[in-house]
Amino acid sequence: MKKAKQLRASNMGKCIGCNACMLACARFIHKNFSPQKSAIQIRTQGGMQTRFTANICRACINPPCAEACPQGALVPRAGGGVSFQRNSCIGCQKCLVGCPIDAIVFDEGKNSPIICIHCGKCVQFCPHQCLSLEEVTIHVE
Repeated sequence: MKKAKQLRASNMGKCIGCNACMLACARFIHKNFSPQKSAIQIRTQGGMQTRFTANICRACINPPCAEACPQGALVPRAGGGVSFQRNSCIGCQKCLVGCPIDAIVFDEGKNSPIICIHCGKCVQFCPHQCLSLEEVTIHVE
């Protein structure tokens, strides 16, 4: 058996919508200062008086985004989710259509998707511990 890490947003009731997680992802992972260039997107559930929700990759075991990619730029990763092979990406955006929860953002400037790599950088910057990076067991046959 092996271990893998998966990002979880299991404590969103404590989220105040500060967007620190989005800014951390954009800045440290995607080298951009815009929260729209983040693999995690914090949204309201219907206005400023309601709770916040985190739209993040759910680490699918058989990721439909990878199946939708005609170039093999998204490679299924052990434990769920995908790794992104930037050199293989042609910017067709089929991965966006393939993702059933709209967790992939497209960077028009770089002509490539912004996809969560389950690194946990957002977790480090969340002031209320709304996010966690959990270790999961992978059953290898």
